Formats: sequence, structure tokens, C-alpha cells
Amino acid sequence: MTTSRMFSAARRRVLAAAAGAACLLSAGIASAQTPLRVTLDWRFEGPAAPFVVAIDKGYFKAEGLDVTIDIGNGSRESIPRVASGTYDIGFGDVNSLVRFRDENPGVDVKAFMMIYDRPPFAVIGRKSRGITADAKSLEGKKFGAPAADGAYAQWPIFKAVNKLDDKAMKFENVGFPVREPMLASGEVDAVFGFSMSSFINLKSRNVPVDDIVVMLMSDYGVELYGNVFMVNPKVAAEKPEAVKGFVRAIIKGFRDTVANPATAVDSVVKRNDVVKKDVELERLNMVMQQNVLTPYVQANGIGGIDPARFERALDQIGLTFSYKAKPKTADIFTEAFLPPVADRKIR
Repeated sequence: MTTSRMFSAARRRVLAAAAGAACLLSAGIASAQTPLRVTLDWRFEGPAAPFVVAIDKGYFKAEGLDVTIDIGNGSRESIPRVASGTYDIGFGDVNSLVRFRDENPGVDVKAFMMIYDRPPFAVIGRKSRGITADAKSLEGKKFGAPAADGAYAQWPIFKAVNKLDDKAMKFENVGFPVREPMLASGEVDAVFGFSMSSFINLKSRNVPVDDIVVMLMSDYGVELYGNVFMVNPKVAAEKPEAVKGFVRAIIKGFRDTVANPATAVDSVVKRNDVVKKDVELERLNMVMQQNVLTPYVQANGIGGIDPARFERALDQIGLTFSYKAKPKTADIFTEAFLPPVADRKIR
């Protein structure tokens, strides 16, 4: 064999070995992907855009994560899903988590990333049904109140802070799908819900905008926080780097969503064929403006909390909930998985 042929054969062997090594490395990376199963609070709608953008842009994969996101059935329902281990991470109401932990002291589910710095909890009524911006206008009215709704769960606090007499009020436990239709048809005077959901759902049913009254509870003395990501204690203990990677990917999803919401909402629409892009874009913009991009988040980045405010929120929960053992902020929320403030800025 000539020298040139020997060199060519050797080169082919080297290239083949390199290709084989690359394949093995690729297989190793794929097998190293850590699975995380995540439950939302609700369906794939506008507010979920940052989360699914993180999937579609490969941000979870880049962190070594294989993330699946399933829809939920209310912001309180994600808590038992995570506590039971059915899901690793859940998106749900932190105030309901406070109550759940007090009632189940052996379950160490913790919140680790605040998303709704200002909660979307609202009472939504109609002027034509006698509801005004005055909380007292709610007295004597009939409400659609889904038992699993995070906003309805805060009614006792709203009522106490605003000194409302509910003796003549009627509360009907209704399913989520019929909540806004019942208000639109006049079967109830008001409903409890998330502002961005109920307002837009009523608009889509041709209820005149000037007939819709949205009472954001945070405008009426309620200092609570809203939805957070929470983690199963076994996952937190055994896969802390995966949780940290999850946070970094979510932050990137938010940055992309803020930069181009119209594109981000496409990630929602392709997962829910019954929604309309323009409706979900409006819903997304509402939640970003009202609940996510607050002055606190603009200054401190997404994900963290103001400990003093959280303590006040715990006090407010205690106005209507008898703690077995009142928790400290650190019992409910941990910043152990959050990056530095500078890395949490989303615009």
C-alpha cells in the first residue's frame, strides 16, 4: 500500500472514530435530560405563553431538562398534585398553599418562584346588575363562585378588609365553563375569577365593556401575592440543579414574551385549537401589565418576594383562617433556586 493510501485509510478510521464518539456523546446528553412534569393552574391560554415559549425555544432542553407541561383545573388544584408527587412542579395560588400546609403539616411543598407579584383575584360584576366600583354594592347580590377558584378562596379576606355584610348574599357553586355565561345571561350579578380571564370571556360573549366592573382585590386592601411555581419536596432535595435550570429557562421565556408577545402567544394557540390569537394576546398583555411587570418586579427582577409584604399577607390570611401554627415566610417560600437579581431582570 502506498504512503498516500495508508494516510487516507488512517484518516478515514480517525473520522469514523470521531463520528462514533460524537454519536455516543449525543446519546449521553440525551439520556442525561432530567424529566420534570409540570402542572399549570388552567388551560393553555395567553398567560401560559412564557412557559411554553421556554419549551418551543429549547430553553429547558439547554438546561438539561425534559419538561412536559399539562393543563390544570384551578389555581388551588395544582397544590395536591405536587404534594402527592403526581407532578414535580406546579403553578398555583400561594395563599392556598399557606392554608394547605397548615392543614397538612407533614407536607413540605414550597413555593420557589413568584410569578404574579400582584394577584389577579377579582370580583367581576355588571353595572346593569347593580354592581359599581364601591365594594358595598356587592351586598345583597348573587354570585357565581367556583369552589376550586383561587379568587373565591380570598373572599373572606376581601370581605373582612372591606367590612362587608354577607348575610343577604347568595353564593352558587358553579363550574368554570358556565361562570361567565351565567353572568352574561344575568343569572348571577357577579362572579369570582382571575381578572384577565373573566373580563375577556365576558367581552367575547358580547357583554358591553362599559357594563363590566372589575374589582381587583389588590385595589381594595388585599395585600396577598398570587400564583407561584411550587416544588415537590423530594424533587427539591434530590434535583436542586434541575429546579435552578427550570427557573433560568422560565426567565428566558418571559424575556422573549415581553419582547414579542404576538409571537409568544403562537406557542399557546398551537396547543389549544379552540382559542383565538387576538383574544389570547389581549389576555396575555393584561396579565403582564397588571400582575407580572409591577414596579417591584421592574426593580428586583421576577421570581422573588418582599419578605415584609409576605408577612403582612400571612397576617391577612389569619384574619379569616385559624392557623394551627402560623408559618414564617421561610416556611412557605424559598429563594434557594433563584439566580441573582441582575439575572432575573426580564426587560
